[in-house]
Amino acid sequence: MKLDLIRELQGIVGEDYVVYRQEDLIVYEYDGSADKAMPAIVVIPDTAEQVAEIVKLARRNDVPIVARGAGTGLSGGAVAQMGGIVVALTRMTRILEVDVENRIAVVEPGVINLHLTEHVSQYGLCYAPDPSSQKACTIGGNVAENSGGPHCLAYGVTTNHVLGMEVVMADGSLQWVGGRTRETPGYDLRGIIIGSEGTLAIVTKVIVRLLRQPEAVKTLLAVFRELDQASAAVSGIIAAGIVPAAIEMMDDLCIQAVEPAVNAGYPADAGAVLLVEVEGLAESVEEEVEEIENVCNEFNPIEIRTATDQEARDRLWAGRKGVLGALGRLAPNYLLVDGTVPRTKLVEVLSQIRQLSRDSGFPIANLLHAGDGNLHPSVLFDERKPGDTQKALALGGEILKMCVDAGGVLSGEHGIGLEKQEYMHFMFNDDDLEAMARLKPAFDTRDMLNPAKIFPTGASCNEVAFAGAISRAGADAWI
Repeated sequence: MKLDLIRELQGIVGEDYVVYRQEDLIVYEYDGSADKAMPAIVVIPDTAEQVAEIVKLARRNDVPIVARGAGTGLSGGAVAQMGGIVVALTRMTRILEVDVENRIAVVEPGVINLHLTEHVSQYGLCYAPDPSSQKACTIGGNVAENSGGPHCLAYGVTTNHVLGMEVVMADGSLQWVGGRTRETPGYDLRGIIIGSEGTLAIVTKVIVRLLRQPEAVKTLLAVFRELDQASAAVSGIIAAGIVPAAIEMMDDLCIQAVEPAVNAGYPADAGAVLLVEVEGLAESVEEEVEEIENVCNEFNPIEIRTATDQEARDRLWAGRKGVLGALGRLAPNYLLVDGTVPRTKLVEVLSQIRQLSRDSGFPIANLLHAGDGNLHPSVLFDERKPGDTQKALALGGEILKMCVDAGGVLSGEHGIGLEKQEYMHFMFNDDDLEAMARLKPAFDTRDMLNPAKIFPTGASCNEVAFAGAISRAGADAWI
């Protein structure tokens, strides 16, 4: 059966683009998380038509399919939990059209996020969603997870910048959802598929909205003695009616880890730092920067610095984007938790997390997209110590419960995947979950597209729920 399937797949994409030997499949058994599951076959198509033929073949043979981008996801979404075929979209990297007048681009799903902005910068345009893995992550993967990023505070997440998509449905048909304009009649199938984590359809083309590059950009670094002061400053900025392009926060553990590695200029004795970026017309940027400085001064900062040139801004952002990889200086493993709380609850929830750290004896490094309340507490531990992994898993569950109890949600940008499926009951009752589960039959997926994801499986939390978030700290780790 497998040999016959391999031959038919080779007939669709060519012999060089079907991977089936065990030693070659190993690189496809995981994503940015630490969950592992070996696919039976990996296929690397070049066109939407080839994707459609692969899906038809899999359907005839009742074989599950997992679509895969760059594998940078942090919830186990690209892991082939049930085996089957992984469809890697990394050859589909064409920017098919840039319509400068209407500020849209048509791209294939394998286009790297940063490459799109680099390509359209010649026209004075940019693509706003900017996950911290944007140097590697793909537009198709961003669509699957509805990815965010530091600048989603002002500009919104992926769904706010995708107008339409060509998708392969579970029966192998090619269809368009959405279009080239913001509004289309009928049900918003575009919105339903974005963030569905590859469980409803496979995206083969994306029409994205482009923005003009800002006239002026300034980045502020506000340094505080205490985490509570930084948290209160975030609430103060938003309460003042100011919505910067980004507000990022790092606590003392993050600073201790990343500063020796990156030399971003974060003071070693700080309890927390805020990275605030302001964009827009030159006059409005100056006014907004002054207002932000006034708000921050109400919370007794140690200092406030402003970076106006690109080199200085890049250095500050290198520190922010290098934090997770640098945690390896402090511990061999981390458990990354991705939850979101109302901004007014930041002080309360972060205080609870610090108390949890003290009570448990496990260091917890706090890195936040603070402007929209998206927390990334990372529980530091050593998987070689008996029992530490299970204790870290339990702490992760407690943190998520804190987020939901504070009026927040289970995920800000990483999706549910394998990581949080057993915690869905924190937010949803059985009727809620049943209503959501009824959507898949409407797409006639037969549960062949990315099965065993999002919804609870019945396994214990310690066995499943956070396995996808445990990672070894390293230079290729992102939030």
